[in-house]
Amino acid sequence: MENKFIQWKKQCLTKIDYSRKGTVDEDISHIVSVLNNSDNYFTTSSCSGRIILTDGVSDNPDVQKRNCSWLFVTHKKCLIRDLVSGLEKSSGDAVLKFEPFLLHVQCRQLEDGQLLHSVAINSGFRNSGFTVGKKGKIIMAVRSTHGLEVPLSHKGQVLVKEDYIHFLVEVANQKMEENLKRISRFYKCLQTALLPVESQSLCKFETEEKPVYKRRKKRGQNSACQDSRDISPIELEDCLDSGVDLFT
Repeated sequence: MENKFIQWKKQCLTKIDYSRKGTVDEDISHIVSVLNNSDNYFTTSSCSGRIILTDGVSDNPDVQKRNCSWLFVTHKKCLIRDLVSGLEKSSGDAVLKFEPFLLHVQCRQLEDGQLLHSVAINSGFRNSGFTVGKKGKIIMAVRSTHGLEVPLSHKGQVLVKEDYIHFLVEVANQKMEENLKRISRFYKCLQTALLPVESQSLCKFETEEKPVYKRRKKRGQNSACQDSRDISPIELEDCLDSGVDLFT
């Protein structure tokens, strides 16, 4: 299996990128680089997250994906004028989507997949999981659930008012901003997880000792006990142990 993993990795990293863009997205190139330079991982597909306007065939929903055209796509925040311009080109059923960060990684051993799963969960990608194929391939998928999918036109006829389009652009941009924050957290957690055990302990001490002391001091001033619901989601997730149960 060791030799097979090395062979699979070599084949994957030397093959042509058949994605529409043909290159790794800028916002996650550092993550892809770290994983591919590791002895225990390599990436098989990735997307940093995107806002996309598609136009499907109204009369044949069974082949919607195959006959779907892209009216507009960006891996950054969306501009209203770009979305409006895309809608003007619609002749079918236009749908606005926000698709969050997605990463597929092949892992050398099951333990490596469990480690990456913990990193993903603790970074906010709570729909993550991995599969083991018949040939022994262990594929870890880093996924989130904060997507967006809204129909805007039918047979080329726009169904919503301009104010609603403005609102949707704002919502999509907020989701993109949150997506980038989670990517940043994932990268930091990944770097720590790939450090030797001794370095992980030192890093944890340096980053958590002072904030914990401050929270305890504040609790002593206000109350003897604080419910976890009073802690912000970011603080709560930072307190999670790195050994999250894979099946929770």
